[in-house]
Amino acid sequence: MSSRDFEQIHNHYERLVLEEVARRAAQYPHFTDALLADVACMALNRLPARYVRHDADLMFYLTDEERRDTTAAVDEAVTAGFAQVNQRAPRLVPVS
Repeated sequence: MSSRDFEQIHNHYERLVLEEVARRAAQYPHFTDALLADVACMALNRLPARYVRHDADLMFYLTDEERRDTTAAVDEAVTAGFAQVNQRAPRLVPVS
């Protein structure tokens, strides 16, 4: 088995969190790219690891309730990530 057999393996939550951080970034205009990356890391650390090869395969097997739970978990984790980074970087980011 070569290493390329593993190239598709990734944490399902990564794409979801990165998309949500990018979507909310406009609400935090003083956040640098580095701070947004910190937000993503904080959010991902709040979520369980869920490794998959293909996101579409996982989504096919999830129930509607599991999809809602996933969306809510990502929303909560990203909200907490922004709050945590905002609190710890007050000199860089104006607290509103």
